[in-house]
Order: sequence, then C-alpha cells, then structure tokens
Amino acid sequence: MAKIGSKGAMEMSVGTIVTIVLLMSVLVLGLFFIQKIFSSSNNAIDSVNQQLTSQINQAFSNGQETKLAIYPTSRIVDVKRGASPPQGFAFSIYNDAKSNAVFNYTIRATDVSNCAGSITTQVANSYLIGGISSSPLPLGPGQALDNAVLVTVAAPQSAPACTVVYTVNVYQNGNPYSSADVQVTLQ
Repeated sequence: MAKIGSKGAMEMSVGTIVTIVLLMSVLVLGLFFIQKIFSSSNNAIDSVNQQLTSQINQAFSNGQETKLAIYPTSRIVDVKRGASPPQGFAFSIYNDAKSNAVFNYTIRATDVSNCAGSITTQVANSYLIGGISSSPLPLGPGQALDNAVLVTVAAPQSAPACTVVYTVNVYQNGNPYSSADVQVTLQ
C-alpha cells in the first residue's frame, strides 16, 4: 500500500506542476496581448495627431489668406454624449503680420436655439475643455502654431441631443484678429 500512496502523490505533484506551467503561459500571453493593445492605441493617437497637423498645415499652405485653420475643415463636429475620451475639434493660428505678435483665444457658445431651451449658453460653455487660452501664444511673422490647439466637448450623457454653435475668437495683441463658427452636434 505504501507504493500506491506514493505513486498517487507523485501523480498529483506532476499534475500540479503542469497546471502551474500552463497558467504561467496563459499569464505571459495575456500580458503580451495587453501590451500590444495599449501600444496600438498609442500609435493610433499619434497617427491622428500627425493627420491633424498635416491637414492644418495644408490649410495654411493652400495659397489663401488663412489666419485661422479649423479641423475638421467642414467645421461640423459630431460629439457622442458621455464619450470617453471627450471628442472635439482643433485649430491653429497663422501670424500674417510682418512683426512678432501675441495671440489669445476664447471659444463661447453663441447659438443654442436648436436645443429648444433645454440648455443655456452657460451650460454649453461648461462642456468645453480648452475654451480659453491659458497662456499667450507668441508667433513670429509668417509663423503658425507648432501644435494645434485641441478643444474637446465633454457633454454628459444627460445632455440633450441638439446642435450648439461655438464661436472661436482669436485676438492679436489684444485686438480682434479672426473668428469662425463651429457646429457641434451632441448625439
């Protein structure tokens, strides 16, 4: 009987070792796939950032007198309510003056009439992240911003589905420089 008991103990320890090896293999593969997912999402963000920068640079180099370039160029943005991360639009400024200038901007809701009174301009403004320049943006003559300004609209899930018009106002040395409207549809 002693031999049967030790054989059973030996089989159990081999089974335990095989189970541990299999579980470690699954753990390593799981970590590998998680790392791949995160690196691919970072690559996707970098790709979008490069596309955004190239689209804005193309808007400045098209031979027109463009002081303010907004992406998407249609200036119509669809934002999913409660989206994480928040969605929005980007813009860049071009200094067409022959001297250095300091730029600031503000973005404000100017038309909420499509929302049928369900939100006010103050509430629509509260959805903006990056709606006011936090620091001056100095540009030399003929220069554009190196990195576009990203403005996101963090509308909560409880926000009504409607279209809000936001106006981007850019100031050069404290004086009005350029402005443009962006239609943001909360979906």
